[in-house]
Amino acid sequence: MSGRVSIDIFMTLDGVAQSPGGPEEDPEDGFAYGGWQAPLFDEAVGAQVDEGIHAMDALLLGRKTYDIFAAYWPGQLEGTDSSIARKFDAIPKYVASRGTPDLGRWRDSHLLGGDLAEAVAGLRARHREIHVIGSIDFARTLVAGGMFDSLNLWVYPVILGSGKRLFPPDGPPAELKLLGASAGSEKGAVLLRYGWAGPTPGTGLMGA
Repeated sequence: MSGRVSIDIFMTLDGVAQSPGGPEEDPEDGFAYGGWQAPLFDEAVGAQVDEGIHAMDALLLGRKTYDIFAAYWPGQLEGTDSSIARKFDAIPKYVASRGTPDLGRWRDSHLLGGDLAEAVAGLRARHREIHVIGSIDFARTLVAGGMFDSLNLWVYPVILGSGKRLFPPDGPPAELKLLGASAGSEKGAVLLRYGWAGPTPGTGLMGA
């Protein structure tokens, strides 16, 4: 078995992916727009997100996102988000970290250590659908190394100017291929799905 790795990112039109869910999610560097996604979330995006969550059989997160999720989801098993919480509770959670995070707060959580490429290959051998949600810094590393099958970007019609971006201005460069695109949702979000095409974008002369 060779499982798939999907990276799920919510981002603004100018590429900001920091703290979409709420003001306290990631206020690093004085980010003033935490929760920017909330007024723009709609049923179409919710259905797309639910489809991905219920298809996965493993969750892979960076440490910061793991800490956010572990503080929230175990307490939602009987709440309004109980279907998602139960899904997350039922599957293994893997945390990519160079440190020793506290993994005792969330059932079936495991540290993903050692060489990252080898560790991801090991996950592919054990799981069918592995999803990375948020985890900007970790997602950057996966994208730079081509260690994914589908980069799922929900792009929203809002511009923030400042904030963490999946694609930093200093690269590294990469070439992607479009796997699919959704029609705009009621509130203007578009889901773009990309695959890896290589580390070196092609160049040429227009009209030649």
